[in-house]
Amino acid sequence: MAKNPANGDVLRPETAVAEDLGEASLRPQFLREFIGHEAMKRNLSVFISAAKERRESLDHLFLTGPPGLGKTTLAQVVSNELGVEFKETSAPALDKPKDIIGILTTLSANSVFFIDEIHRLKPAIEEMLYIAMEDRELDWVIGQGPSARTMRIQLKPFTLIGATTKAGMVAAPLISRFGITCRFSFYEKDAMETIVNRSAAILQTKVDKAAASLIASSARGTPRVANRLLKRMRDFAQVENAGVISEAIVRKGLKQLEIDELGLEKFDREILRLIIERYGGGPVGAETLAISLGESVDTLEDFYEPFLIQSGLLQRTPRGRMVTMAAYEHLHLKMGHGNTGLENTGLLF
Repeated sequence: MAKNPANGDVLRPETAVAEDLGEASLRPQFLREFIGHEAMKRNLSVFISAAKERRESLDHLFLTGPPGLGKTTLAQVVSNELGVEFKETSAPALDKPKDIIGILTTLSANSVFFIDEIHRLKPAIEEMLYIAMEDRELDWVIGQGPSARTMRIQLKPFTLIGATTKAGMVAAPLISRFGITCRFSFYEKDAMETIVNRSAAILQTKVDKAAASLIASSARGTPRVANRLLKRMRDFAQVENAGVISEAIVRKGLKQLEIDELGLEKFDREILRLIIERYGGGPVGAETLAISLGESVDTLEDFYEPFLIQSGLLQRTPRGRMVTMAAYEHLHLKMGHGNTGLENTGLLF
């Protein structure tokens, strides 16, 4: 059950393709432009205003949630709202303690230091961050053996923003040092439509109301995916010499990309179909399912399952994965055990 890499990249929110990196203009710059998560924005606005009035650094901020929902964007927004320097890196890039020391010692006062994938920090670097976050100091060991000595380096006040898709893998001592926690969830359809229309205006692309609604409902509740789909629909409209992205163009484009109206791609449907046809709807263990699909367990659990569960199509139970009645209805299959050899019913349009 091989996936189509070209199509999969459109719906993989954790994959940063060159097009995303080249069109940073789609990202909001301030809280007033950031769509969705209203309660989170209200609280952050209070914390940022208070820190600015006191002329202090904002408390350390921990961002968690599925990929593509705006964690990196929010980190940049916070820096812009504070009017301070912004430095970013990812945990895998911090290989040795000297890497983190080089960054922390060059930060300007009250600046924002953003670490993506913070759950992948090495233990030695993680332990150095404990003191840096709490005491604004670093302990650096000079020399070796009996002549070794510890030098303490004073740091300027700074705000560490850590982002992760796997909060459970972040060490408890590190999480406890963050004063503010923001949890991202998938966006509601209304917010997604607003994002699509905003991005279309920035890209100077016309999209009618029905088309924007269809793109929003097919974007897996993820802004990054919505922006990619909008760009692909813009391509289809351009090739057809259409001045506006219409509902018809979006339906045709989604069909060619093998994406249905719920935002499921071909491999999502294959997961559900396999559980139904080979395992009678479940339960089936994650490892067995991953082997049957030719995928890794991590990819299955981290990328595919969250949206299928959030959409009410899949359940995780102590005995394994089970599809819901909604999955049978979506695939136009009948409820019952031993469903085998059923024909592919195609996309639902």
